[in-house]
Amino acid sequence: MRPLLLGVLGCSLLLAVQALYSSDDDVVELNPSNFNREVIQSDSLWLVEFYAPWCGHCRNLVPDWKKAATALKGVVKVGAVDADQHKSLGGQYGVRGFPTIKVFGANKNKPEEYQGGRSSQAIVDGALSALRSLVKERLSGGSSGSGYNKQQQSTGGSKKDVVELTDDNFDQMVLEGDEVWMVEFFAPWCGHCKNLEPEWAAAATAVKEQTKGKVRLGAVDATVHQGVSGRYGIRGFPTIKIFRKGEEPEDYQGGRTRADIIERALDLFSDNAPAPELLEILNEDVIKTTCEDSQLCVIAVLPHILDTGAEGRNGYLEVMMKMADKYKKKMWGWLWTEAGAQLELEASLGIGGFGYPAMAAINTRKMKYALLRGSFSETGIHEFLRELSVGRGSTATFGGGAMPKIYSVDAWDGKDGQLPVEEEYDLSDVELDDDLGKEEL
Repeated sequence: MRPLLLGVLGCSLLLAVQALYSSDDDVVELNPSNFNREVIQSDSLWLVEFYAPWCGHCRNLVPDWKKAATALKGVVKVGAVDADQHKSLGGQYGVRGFPTIKVFGANKNKPEEYQGGRSSQAIVDGALSALRSLVKERLSGGSSGSGYNKQQQSTGGSKKDVVELTDDNFDQMVLEGDEVWMVEFFAPWCGHCKNLEPEWAAAATAVKEQTKGKVRLGAVDATVHQGVSGRYGIRGFPTIKIFRKGEEPEDYQGGRTRADIIERALDLFSDNAPAPELLEILNEDVIKTTCEDSQLCVIAVLPHILDTGAEGRNGYLEVMMKMADKYKKKMWGWLWTEAGAQLELEASLGIGGFGYPAMAAINTRKMKYALLRGSFSETGIHEFLRELSVGRGSTATFGGGAMPKIYSVDAWDGKDGQLPVEEEYDLSDVELDDDLGKEEL
């Protein structure tokens, strides 16, 4: 009985830690199911906190966030999203750290980052300032931020990113293409289809950007294009099907909000995406193009080829490639260099001269980095990256606050290293004096 009681108590404590806000608070709990209805389609100004239950700064913010919500009740809406549980919502709005506060004002689909203080008074002041700006914009004839057409005009989503599919182009685009497709079969008179339209359009824009066109959203008017609709047995509207090249179509069973659709699309993308390419740092362009488009770049500094040989180096690279595949959903960049090839990079990371192999994860936007402290193994690297991915890793700032100079080097040829050939000298013509260097005592 005692172990059972302790187990129940432990679960209760865990739930208490995770639930930062409750229905008794004036803070509205938001999730993928209610976010669009409560925030996006609302005419109210919203302050939304994206948090993680394990985040110390988030827990410290709770009393001030609640107090501000009570003070702003009836004036400005205050909400909170558990972005650790609802990653799709956090990802949709570019949340990278916790807590992140966004202001959803006139353009609900492009919220502004809240940059003010974290006290209740500062939050209230920031909210009222944003509210004044919203009122001034409305007085000057600006958008109120609600309604599908206005959302479309504010670039939150565009019908042009939903591909119009027909009996004529369906096979070529969907079945023969390399992309993964989510296809909506609709009828113009269908009320549920009309409700889905803005969600589908907004999701199409986000998915196009986040998957670089590898997952696409399309739509078929089943009342016009009855050939393709009949082929897949469409009986009700809207029906959504998932198409992968060479596979039978799959029924989409998820929610109908943009967040639900985006989350499923990103899962499809990661499931079908190849592992990221592991590149050697040969010049500045390699590190620039790889790291600028990634949230993190994982960089390994491997021992000199004379210390490991080709077999040893390939062993390290194999470990990295396995981890790149394991974390491919993150869409990070993966790079490596030989010890001594990029000395300024090593120095800026505090690696220089010893401790190889070494690894760092860098964020070039924030000029921050974290070092692998454990073993250079699948287990050690997994623990390192897992901690970073949930915001628990220890980070430091690049020396000088900028990327160091990257030198152009030759690519590794895949072979064992060779010692440099020493120059030989012919001493046959040199006369040596046997008494040279001798001194009389």
